[in-house]
Amino acid sequence: MLRYLTAGESHGPALTAIVEGFPSGVTLDTGPINRELERRQGGYGRGKRQKLETDRIIVDSGVYHGVTTGAPMTLRLINNDAKLERLVEPASPRGGHIDLAGSINYQTGIRQVLERASARETALRVAVGALARLLLAELGITVFGYVRELGGVEAPPLSFDPAVRDASPVYTLNPTADPVIVAAIDAAREAGDTLGGIVEAVVTGCPIGLGSHAQWDRKLDARLAAAVMSIQAIKAVEIGLGVEAARRPGSKVMDPIEYQPDPSPDDRRFGFRRPTNNAGGIEGGTSNGEPIVVRAAKKPISTLAARGPSVNMATKQPQPATYERSDVCAVPAASVIVENVVAFEIASALVEKYVGTSVEAIRTAHDALHDLNRRRVAEWGRAGRE
Repeated sequence: MLRYLTAGESHGPALTAIVEGFPSGVTLDTGPINRELERRQGGYGRGKRQKLETDRIIVDSGVYHGVTTGAPMTLRLINNDAKLERLVEPASPRGGHIDLAGSINYQTGIRQVLERASARETALRVAVGALARLLLAELGITVFGYVRELGGVEAPPLSFDPAVRDASPVYTLNPTADPVIVAAIDAAREAGDTLGGIVEAVVTGCPIGLGSHAQWDRKLDARLAAAVMSIQAIKAVEIGLGVEAARRPGSKVMDPIEYQPDPSPDDRRFGFRRPTNNAGGIEGGTSNGEPIVVRAAKKPISTLAARGPSVNMATKQPQPATYERSDVCAVPAASVIVENVVAFEIASALVEKYVGTSVEAIRTAHDALHDLNRRRVAEWGRAGRE
């Protein structure tokens, strides 16, 4: 089982993750992990906090001479803006945050809950997901995230060129939409408001059979939805067509199945093809070999410079909500977070299917099962002719 826990507060000394079940034999290149952390800090509309932090991952365990050992891995990020003990207790809770419910639930002040609930924690999840992508790369699986909509401005992808996304100030694949989105962010900043949006992650190269139809908690789409929904400020998750599927007749939703004879030995779909991918690469809770498409809706950040109405915790009298330094828009960052959270869940399902404590064992199991399925599909064809 591949899993992780995170610990730490937004303005505490550091953030820490412990990753358990990561296989041995993977060369640990921190370059890709740090690049993902840098992308998370970018995107037009971010606040001053991102200029204070220089996120670089520190790996304290589970590695020997640059190669993973299979032991639990400790990942750490130092907070340059560490000042938790000097921060004052907010007088009034912010609507849309954990402030009020958390302080009642844990019988503490607001500060103790908001520091842990902060989206700063997602830096660790990006690091953990980027680590998982080193494993996915060993089996030719890639994950790619981008912004589809921001502040009500749609930005459907015009291509899937990573260079286009990386050149975009808001991480879209639609350069024509970028100036309109930037203008919307500027307008929200002037108004003391914030903007949300929709992000998407696409997994390619995924073999058939990750997840299972046999039990509810093993369904891959359910696991992906839970993981993505757990990201701060995500309010909806879709797979494939998602909500749009409910608006169409079944004939416009189901994906036809075709077959191309004489598939190559390394064809992970064994010759089967689908001209559409409305299911988003998952049927019956199981990957079907098509690209897995996960979409998430991020609400606007509830911390407003304009300060929404609230109540003073001591006097119970009306008082504007406390303002905590925040972003006008973090949708571009959310695309990076979703991308890496999805990557970890795919890696976790991969480790479960191809059980092995080393990357070589996992690769061997993958190749053996692929050959078994290839022969089985060929036998079906011979049986049909007979």
